Amino acid sequence: MSLTFIDTNSIPREHTAHGDFKEILNEKLAGAKNVVSSLHWLNEGEKLGAGDAKHNLFYFIEGSAKVTLAGKDYDVPKGGGIYLQPSETASIAGAAEGLKMLQLAVPVITPN
Repeated sequence: MSLTFIDTNSIPREHTAHGDFKEILNEKLAGAKNVVSSLHWLNEGEKLGAGDAKHNLFYFIEGSAKVTLAGKDYDVPKGGGIYLQPSETASIAGAAEGLKMLQLAVPVITPN
């Protein structure tokens, strides 16, 4: 097994209505077949609708967020995060100081 080093600073950010992001791990970058990892930046007032048919883990690297899950709001500080099961959804909003977070998304894999 070989190591692959990815210079994430060389990957440009993509600007969207839901903050900035860039994929830092995927099949194209590293041959990853069952995981995608992204960095997201949300300023105050920007929200990301999170969750899909995959397992999703969000880790808050810098700043804090307000997470709305199952109709309840939670203030999540730097160093915190959330896990969403497949088909579970949440809204993540950047706080006053902004938010930088890491997302790992892994599909549901059924054994053969």
